Amino acid sequence: MRPKIGLALGSGGSRGYAHIGILRVLADAKIPIDYISGSSMGALIGVLYGSGYSPELLEKLAIHFRRKYIFDFTVPKMGFIKGEKAKQFVKILVNDKLLEDLSPPVHVIATDLLKGERFVFTKGDIAQAVRASIAIPGIFMPEKIDGKLFVDGGVIDRVPVSVVKQMGADIVIAADVSYFNSTPEITSIYDVIMQSMDIMEKEMMTHRQKHLDYMIRPMLNQYNATQFTEAREIIERGKQEAEKAVPMILKLIDDWKGSNNEGSSETFK
Repeated sequence: MRPKIGLALGSGGSRGYAHIGILRVLADAKIPIDYISGSSMGALIGVLYGSGYSPELLEKLAIHFRRKYIFDFTVPKMGFIKGEKAKQFVKILVNDKLLEDLSPPVHVIATDLLKGERFVFTKGDIAQAVRASIAIPGIFMPEKIDGKLFVDGGVIDRVPVSVVKQMGADIVIAADVSYFNSTPEITSIYDVIMQSMDIMEKEMMTHRQKHLDYMIRPMLNQYNATQFTEAREIIERGKQEAEKAVPMILKLIDDWKGSNNEGSSETFK
């Protein structure tokens, strides 16, 4: 026996590239991931990983990614970006898979704008779920599904640790790529919105710590969440922080196995 390990991948725009570095280090350390939950960029990385993309392939994809692939600007009504290009982009990448086809299982978090509640996508169209989860309010138009309007999962649950716990994880690892900048350079509407979301989530995150066993938090203060040109550096930051975390995660595994009268973490090496 071994513990079931869950990974909660947080939102954070381009800073979410750090999740790729974290996944690579965990894979190299042979630490298995049994469940993934993700908000916004964390949802995108999670479903691609669950679709079979290796961390190495995800890194190549991130390095060559450009915003023009998913940004389809429109006359502002409920957002500047329609989001259809983003949905088609994801649909192509996952080859029309459904959420229930993913391994490990991935749950995608969005915010029900009308009810003001968290919504967890557990099955169905991956592209539609991810499109809902990345709908940053004011930037992307909300995604309408079955009469409901959805916006970014980070609005209500930036790092969905309780979701991955509910999926069945014995050990919950969280990856928080947010950063609250107390001296930001605000030059665009994107900066205003992203800074507002960081402020909103700053206090909320402290109340979710009880659901997790270990938090990986790369230092990404110099990276703007809306710029996607520093992928290589951000991924490397994720790797560096995950490498520091590996000994503690292996200890958590040993402790769990010890309490359940099982062996040691040699299984994972």
